[in-house]
Amino acid sequence: MTNLSLTYLPLAVDDVAAATAFYRDTLGFEVLNEVENGGFHWVTLGIAAQPGLSIVLSEPGAGRSPDDAEALHRLLAKGSLGPYVFTADDLDATFERVQASGADILQEPMDQPWGPRDIAFRDPAGNLIRVNQAA
Repeated sequence: MTNLSLTYLPLAVDDVAAATAFYRDTLGFEVLNEVENGGFHWVTLGIAAQPGLSIVLSEPGAGRSPDDAEALHRLLAKGSLGPYVFTADDLDATFERVQASGADILQEPMDQPWGPRDIAFRDPAGNLIRVNQAA
């Protein structure tokens, strides 16, 4: 069987600049590429701990039909996208940075009955983000 790996995780955002600042300054991602094409803007970010995996922040209309863009925009506005789950070495420090950023906190650090200790919040676009404590 062929080994597969995930390379890009697309995240729809309504404001690429605000989302880029959040993922870079609050969560520690590094900007790898920034593209403007056809009236749209997207940013690829990576993190040193996981080379070869990137998140791509783009507006709902980037590379999509107008109908799909509108549907995705409605889901984004309702906060229906996610959860996107990350892992942190220091969950409490991550929580402090997220809280200081003004993000919408949905859950403070807690032990879950299914195993992980985690937090939950919404990024600036409203995507549901969870961060687990690394084992």
